[in-house]
Amino acid sequence: MSTSTIAAPAGTWQLDPVHSTAGFEVGYATGTFKGLFREVDGSLELGDDGAKLAGSAQVASVDVRDENLAAHLQSPDFFDAENHPSIAFEADRVALGGDRAEVAGRLTLRGVTRDVVATGSATDALTDAFGNERVGLVLETTVDRTAFGLNWNMDLPGGGKALEDDVTIKVELYFVKAA
Repeated sequence: MSTSTIAAPAGTWQLDPVHSTAGFEVGYATGTFKGLFREVDGSLELGDDGAKLAGSAQVASVDVRDENLAAHLQSPDFFDAENHPSIAFEADRVALGGDRAEVAGRLTLRGVTRDVVATGSATDALTDAFGNERVGLVLETTVDRTAFGLNWNMDLPGGGKALEDDVTIKVELYFVKAA
């Protein structure tokens, strides 16, 4: 059952792709490797019967500040953009209360669908400087990339692997009330 207790009018809210981000972080060698997807889309439905959330990211829009590395991430070693051009999420449960959010649903990545739960914060509706009503969700979850078939890795000369299996997904989603 989805619940919604944020102060926002019922109806359809469309993702604002200019102000929203979908990114990931994974342990790499001695640090953290970060990337994001530039092309994201989604919607939030708020109503008396609860809330619904769905979204997607285009794999070809992955940005890691290096063209060669972005091409490698789009290859069959990782996201396999040619065969799986998008990453999708559809929520089964959306719990919004106060400033907290918990969203449970199905993440489809590289043609594999797994259940995930993301937690974070939600904002009440506000009217921006241009008269648009907006709400926001900031969510985070951690998934095992190998559960989605992202198995590429390399042995390090001193032992261990180049990449960790756990990947943190962070999204900042800002929605505008549909007319």
